[in-house]
Amino acid sequence: MSELPHDLHGRFRTAMRRLTSAVSVISTVHEGVRHGITVTSVTSVSMTPPSLLFCVNRNSRLHDPVIRSGRFCVNILHAHQIEIADAFSGRTHGSDRFLCGEWASDDNDTPYLIPAQANIFCEADAISSYGTHSIVIGKVLQVAVRGQVAPLLYQDGQYTVGLGDGVDWVVPVG
Repeated sequence: MSELPHDLHGRFRTAMRRLTSAVSVISTVHEGVRHGITVTSVTSVSMTPPSLLFCVNRNSRLHDPVIRSGRFCVNILHAHQIEIADAFSGRTHGSDRFLCGEWASDDNDTPYLIPAQANIFCEADAISSYGTHSIVIGKVLQVAVRGQVAPLLYQDGQYTVGLGDGVDWVVPVG
């Protein structure tokens, strides 16, 4: 299985497009300015202590603010919140992103999406660099969960809808 580097990159990208991931918005505030970005790279790390990680490109506009702030919220999106995912994926810029959806701030001014499927408030506990990205491990401080399980998912370059209540299949949207 000797592949040329460009073939490896292309095949790896194709393989990763087959991995279905939940869509979240990572939000933070730094020096009074709110920042956020759409990600599919959130995963749990440990239950003791409760922790999760997400990966962020070091060239991303969120990277430095989330590292400097040390606090962030993972807003897990509902299936119907595609417009919010699009706004935070770069279609809208700067603080205008927060005009999409209903946002509030916690006691530390960390912004969170009120109607998200879940909000997980974290304190950055460890940061590691790998390739083009930083891996941010957050210690969970607080969690809010609401509504039926119906996450917005991303697969093969498009959004799909996960249907909860024991149904284990997805329906393409858009």
